[in-house]
Formats: sequence, C-alpha cells, structure tokens
Amino acid sequence: MTTEEKVLLLAILKKEDGESLLDVLTILESSRLFTMKEGRRLVKILKQSGYLEENELTFKGNVAAKAAEEEFKL
Repeated sequence: MTTEEKVLLLAILKKEDGESLLDVLTILESSRLFTMKEGRRLVKILKQSGYLEENELTFKGNVAAKAAEEEFKL
C-alpha cells in the first residue's frame, strides 16, 4: 500500500460528520498530496481492494486506516 493510499484512508477515517469523500479529496488536493484525478484513481483502487464501499470505510479499511495512524505517529 502506498503512502498516498494510507493518508487517504486516514483522512477518510478522520473526516468530520457531514464531510463527503469529495470534500476529503479536495482537502488533500489543496494540500498538494495529489491531484483530483490521482485521488479518484486511488479511491477506485481502494474500492477494488475492499477498503471502501459506498464511499465509507469497510472493516478492512478501518483497520488499515488505524494501522496507518499508528505508523504515522512514529
């Protein structure tokens, strides 16, 4: 899993109530992590890998996002 995928999972985990996946992508794009096109491609990969379903984290995605959070704390 790439660093960008991990950051995206973590951002989705930490998103505020009322924020959409598009809002998260826009925030990450404005921080220059990736372009919107690249963000959409990453979302597609995460969906195909079973981390996202209907723009929400699956159990697998939740576990991966929490693991990324621990990794980035170091």
